[in-house]
Amino acid sequence: MSTEDTPSAPRSLAEALRARGDAALGALLRSRPDLITPVPTDLTQLATRAGTRASVVRALERLDRFTLQTAEALAVAADPATYEELLGLMAGDAGDPAVTAALPHALDVLREQALVWGGDDRLRLVRTARELLAPSPQHPSPTGLGPTVQEATAGMSPGRIQEIVTAAGLPSTHDSVSAVTALTGLFTDRARMAALLADAPAESREVLERLVWGPPYGQVTPDPAPRLRWLLDRGLLLPTAPGTVVLPREVALHLRRGLAHRTPEPVPPVVEAAAAHHPQVVDSTAAGQAYTALATVEELLKDWDEGGPAVLRAGGLSVRDLKRTAVALDVPEPVAAFWVELAYAAGLIASDGEADERYAATPAYDEWLERPPAERWSRLATAWLAATRTAGLVGGRDAKDRTLSALGPGLDRSAAPEVRHRVLALLAALPEGAAPDPESVLARLRWERPLRGARQQEDDLRTRLARWALSEAELLGVTGRGALSAHGRALLGAAAAPAKGPAAEPSGASGPSGVSGPSGTSGASGPPSASSPPSASGPSGPGDKLPVHHHRTAPLTPLSPAEQAVASAAAARLLTPLLPEPLDHVLLQADLTAVAPGPLRRPLADMLGVLADVESKGGATVYRFTPGSVRRALDAGQTASDLHAFLAAHSRTPVPQPLAYLIDDVARRHGHLRVGAASAYVRCDDDAVLNEILADKRAAALGLRRLAPTVLAAQTDPAGLLEGLRAMGFAPAAESAEGDVLITRALAHRTPPRSAPEPVPDGPPVPDDTLLAAALRAVRAGDLASTTPRKPGTVPAADGELPRTASAETLATVQAAVLTGEALWIGYVNAEGAASQRVIAPIRVEGGFVTAYDHTADEVRTYPLHRITGVAELADDAG
Repeated sequence: MSTEDTPSAPRSLAEALRARGDAALGALLRSRPDLITPVPTDLTQLATRAGTRASVVRALERLDRFTLQTAEALAVAADPATYEELLGLMAGDAGDPAVTAALPHALDVLREQALVWGGDDRLRLVRTARELLAPSPQHPSPTGLGPTVQEATAGMSPGRIQEIVTAAGLPSTHDSVSAVTALTGLFTDRARMAALLADAPAESREVLERLVWGPPYGQVTPDPAPRLRWLLDRGLLLPTAPGTVVLPREVALHLRRGLAHRTPEPVPPVVEAAAAHHPQVVDSTAAGQAYTALATVEELLKDWDEGGPAVLRAGGLSVRDLKRTAVALDVPEPVAAFWVELAYAAGLIASDGEADERYAATPAYDEWLERPPAERWSRLATAWLAATRTAGLVGGRDAKDRTLSALGPGLDRSAAPEVRHRVLALLAALPEGAAPDPESVLARLRWERPLRGARQQEDDLRTRLARWALSEAELLGVTGRGALSAHGRALLGAAAAPAKGPAAEPSGASGPSGVSGPSGTSGASGPPSASSPPSASGPSGPGDKLPVHHHRTAPLTPLSPAEQAVASAAAARLLTPLLPEPLDHVLLQADLTAVAPGPLRRPLADMLGVLADVESKGGATVYRFTPGSVRRALDAGQTASDLHAFLAAHSRTPVPQPLAYLIDDVARRHGHLRVGAASAYVRCDDDAVLNEILADKRAAALGLRRLAPTVLAAQTDPAGLLEGLRAMGFAPAAESAEGDVLITRALAHRTPPRSAPEPVPDGPPVPDDTLLAAALRAVRAGDLASTTPRKPGTVPAADGELPRTASAETLATVQAAVLTGEALWIGYVNAEGAASQRVIAPIRVEGGFVTAYDHTADEVRTYPLHRITGVAELADDAG
């Protein structure tokens, strides 16, 4: 039975909605949240809004392929159509069992979304949807069908119509209407059409075969060939314009054996597994990449710690700064753009807002650094999952042919979170350790959200978003070797791990979102991690193809903020034991290097980063000690004894003699020279050193002259003098105005407190239960007021118009209703200017206010009389 069945068939969409219960109306408003933004005054306005072009287009774009095919079939069926007619168009004369089983669900979806209304004996597609999907010369139908015989012959002369009827073997009629009806009856009669086409020349049948699946239009010359003349004489081709003919819809359906679509797709494509790995291998690989992601973000922020690149005038990073960042991180530029955008989405970097605006770390970065590694990762992953900014667009062009830059405007794509979530949900439906075939994922997503328009699949944004989602999930450690990890599954909010064997998905089930589009790779791998095994393989190799059905283990829609917080905490708990424990030691070597065999604890890593330069990264990090790096540590306030003690405490090997000599040698010379402001000066207790400096030709650029036996003045600034003397091989130290040595610690530059960028919503948000209940009450109340019977002569001229009465008449009617206890229909305008209709039972009138029981709101309210536009008495039989 239809969900719209009522004692009497509805005559409009508004009546069909009025017959629905609150649960059915709530389902409509959840699936089409734009209908309650703002809340409609009554069900008539809701139906009108549901039929607007923008709302219908939005609803059609969210249908899966089979449901959209059902709507397209209704657009070429009679209006209204019966369920049997629709089934014939979808399943054909042969009656496809899969289509027969899936059609009720598709029709229920169309009814739920108010795109179809009426019972099974009178199915009606809303007018706007029919206009969008029905065939026309300007907008061919996706079915490939052309106009009906009646539509194609609308401008044809009566004489020509009679000629066609006679040539087709039908008796002539007295008027064109009956002639067209007879011709339509012939073309829809399978037996008579088969007999007619049996006499057709083979060349004529070939012409029909070329047009049958669309496009149905063709070109002819003023003197058609015999094969075309035979078809034109019998109306199997009808002229639509000079030189253009069309295959009538009824003829095409006969040749198609009743099918509206060449290939109905009632069942979604299966996501296939390209390879299978042991779940522990997947989890350890993903954990290693998660650790690499944390290290990369930390390195990025450390590089920008004292103030990052300048902000372009139009916003964002320059191409040069992005290249420098990519070199510093040792990754390609697109990957560098991803890490920069991820840190921005997590609220870790922002512009400082100064006159000379630059990017820098936010105060939230310092708080983030103090969190455990797994919690830091979950914050990054959660930000990525919800972000609408799309790093893959960096380097492309916007609508005005301007280059899109990292951190710049124009990167928001509202569909990105939905696509990411759906891609991961499909991965979660596979058995543990199964890596999907990317093309099968894209095929499934295209079925769930089919492409519309003439765009090529390779150019479709949703396909690119899906490919980027697969690649970025691997970079971030949500997936490992292409398969969803345990912590990635928890991040998504999956209820439980899928079963080991395949489980069939309900026939005709459709996902809420889909994707489609072209370039990129299915995954990306980062540098090796200490926690990743050097080599591991699952039960099958990467070349194996494993067809896998889908599991309902992950939610089909993104989680609410509260649910996502719980899921992120669960993901962090699962990831914690997989991440390597930070080490408190290094291995010093005789070649002035130190090897960190794993991640270091933060105080050790920070100090070692000052004392030595990073030479190589990977599973183990190699640091190199140089005179410059040792001097950097001394400039930061350390002494030689501090450095010796630090190395002895944190090295599992003895401190090599060359390293000890290096520290002592640099420390002995460090601060021997003093630089101050003259523009600058140099002072030294040993005048022989000053003589050596003056004699050096490299000092000419510094503009030095002797002021005293132990003091030299310079024409350059103190910073330039320090660098110049260090380039000559000396180790000067800066001093303050009081003569004390200045400790030049690196000062971290932070922005003022900044919040992470808010995602750009993809249309109105889905209403929560509270808002939905309030909206339903308001719509029901307004509908009650607008449909309550009134006494004759009091109904406004136009539907929906508020009653209008003079102030004196309004007051008198309300006072009379207080005495008689009758209910009234009033028009009311509130303080914000919003007009509404209400049914009230007045209780008392005093001081310019009427206190009444409001039947529409189901409570007692007080209304100022001057805001009541008018009153009308209800009919005696009004409920």
